[in-house]
Amino acid sequence: MSLRFVIDARHIQDFGIGTYIRNLVRALGAVDRENQYTLVCLQGEATKFTGLAANFKTVDYWHSDLEMVDHFAFPAFVRSLRADLCHIPINRVPLMMPRPYVVTVHDMSRQLFAGTGFRNQLSLYRARRGLLRAAKVITVSSATRRSIESVLQIPHDHVRRIYNAPDPRFAEHAMPADARAAGPGAWEHERQRILQRYQVDYPYVLYAGNIKPQKNIPRLIEAFSVLRSELAENTRFEKLRLVIIGDEITQHPEVRRAASQARLGNLVRFLGHVPFDTLRAFYESAAVFAFPSLHEGFGLPPLEAMACGTAVVTSNCSSLPEVVGEAAVQVNPENVFEIARGLHEVLTDEALRAALVGAGYQQARRFSWERTAQQVLETYLEAVRASRQARGRSRRVRA
Repeated sequence: MSLRFVIDARHIQDFGIGTYIRNLVRALGAVDRENQYTLVCLQGEATKFTGLAANFKTVDYWHSDLEMVDHFAFPAFVRSLRADLCHIPINRVPLMMPRPYVVTVHDMSRQLFAGTGFRNQLSLYRARRGLLRAAKVITVSSATRRSIESVLQIPHDHVRRIYNAPDPRFAEHAMPADARAAGPGAWEHERQRILQRYQVDYPYVLYAGNIKPQKNIPRLIEAFSVLRSELAENTRFEKLRLVIIGDEITQHPEVRRAASQARLGNLVRFLGHVPFDTLRAFYESAAVFAFPSLHEGFGLPPLEAMACGTAVVTSNCSSLPEVVGEAAVQVNPENVFEIARGLHEVLTDEALRAALVGAGYQQARRFSWERTAQQVLETYLEAVRASRQARGRSRRVRA
């Protein structure tokens, strides 16, 4: 008999969690044709899901998970769907959430960098309560699992590590709908057209991701300034730029200030959010991908760059060594000169860069959304089974 699973898909448009939801849904549709899935979307966002499997449907819902009313409205909505289990893909569980449910924790940065004030303590309490009541907690790396256990005191056997994976489209060369070329070499023509649209005709260091404080972008800008000085006599890199793709820079004045203080002018370009095909083109054409984050729950961008055949320089802390393995140059993200050293090595050592590209392809292939979906499905089934057994024991006790 098929089960009814509900997935909270309200964050489909988010940079990281949206990627998780979109790829998990696609992969679940490939590995599970038996059970029924309902995707709860904010009104008007169901169109973000295309080509769903026959056992998937979307329903509209009206409240953000940041609204106070959602603590009562969302649980009532889930009950109306008669779900056997609900999957909440972010650690933001409504207080009245009916069980059983599963929570995915992507990142503990909010808890790790929180202060000691009343509001932060309340946030910690709610986060811990939501996870303790969950049938199972999914986390995306061993590093995040350790943080959940140490910071929120969640028992080890209550948490299951299930890795993310890069979007498989990064390893494909499917053409965008507005492509102007066809036949052999079509993607190369399209990639050049995309770069020309952004007036990019120079080598560049690329960063892609959001621009939260823990992403360490001001230090990356300082390191790029050091790198430019070191390469001043190298004619290959006289036009070298730093390209930053992610949040709108107007929301992060400290990053713009770092570029101004480094006197880099137009040598640092902020492109904001870009379409998928544009992001893929920038990944593939970058001289090196830089990701000196101070903290990551998983860290998808380095794997995306590897899948696109670009050498990576990233941090030697948090979950990143676990994710990139030996396929990237790892640096201390708190040391500007070490970040610059890593970038310098990859840019000037052709043999090293070629070795990183080869190892990167292999590392990216270690992660698969189909494998992730299969493990998530196993977690769903285990949670439903345990819930039914607990209800059966409760009835026998009452009898």
